[in-house]
Amino acid sequence: MSNIQTIQVPHLGGITAAYQTAAPIDNSKPTLVLINSFTTTSDLYRDQFSNKDLASTANLLAIELLGHGQTRTAHAENWTYWDSAVMNLQVLEKLGVEKAFALGTSQGGWIAVRMALLAPEKILGVIPLGTSMDYESGISRELGCWNPLDLLGATISALSSSEATPEFVASDDFGDLVVNSGFGPDCPSEVREFWKSELKKNYQGDDGRKRMRMASINLRDRDGLYSRLSDVKCPVLWLQGTADSVYSVANAEKGIALFTNSPSAQLSLIEGGHHFLNASRPKEVDEHVLKFLKTYAN
Repeated sequence: MSNIQTIQVPHLGGITAAYQTAAPIDNSKPTLVLINSFTTTSDLYRDQFSNKDLASTANLLAIELLGHGQTRTAHAENWTYWDSAVMNLQVLEKLGVEKAFALGTSQGGWIAVRMALLAPEKILGVIPLGTSMDYESGISRELGCWNPLDLLGATISALSSSEATPEFVASDDFGDLVVNSGFGPDCPSEVREFWKSELKKNYQGDDGRKRMRMASINLRDRDGLYSRLSDVKCPVLWLQGTADSVYSVANAEKGIALFTNSPSAQLSLIEGGHHFLNASRPKEVDEHVLKFLKTYAN
């Protein structure tokens, strides 16, 4: 896949936002924004781009987040998930997309919701996959979610340096961590090798180290959205895999119940789906997404 394009948007003093589309934007069709998970790229959605039914129903637009893939800031080294949500909305504006659906995997889920909060007039519906609307809280732990605080703390410390690190490259251990938690420890070897290679390409040199560090800080130190979810006024379809080792079904049940002012807030469980649900169960995810788009596109 990897047919990357870039566009300039003004947020944070200037961002070169990287994205992929299945075809040129056709405003006669709805647009589905695809938002990637921690340290992955728009290639996380290879299965969705290859689904002809999905691509013929909607414009597929995968935007690489701040700190991820080929997206770069002109000046800012510090940013938050809110900044990525603003960037995504500015990309839509630059591309002439007036309204869109937002689908996000893991961290992409809470960025999709931030987009709906910031621009309710633009977001027609939100589809979070394998995600959480909480911060990394004790409640999250009680609901059976992972506890990454020590791990991410050690990662952030290792990525912090007052001196330039031109020799830096993402380690195999980090690659295995992302693959095991996202795709499952028994994922095909070609999937593991592809993403370990991508991580090494995306995160190398001083710039790569800094971007990986800030991505890790954002994940560990993010704000929760529980108190804001009642402000989401669009339909929500939350898809959750039963084999997700990061965020639990109980966590998804708690989160979806807080979208109290959405006209439709539904949770659908996908048996055996891992954390990066769109990649581990693409057929089931795409079927749910197609139904949601056809229901709420008009």
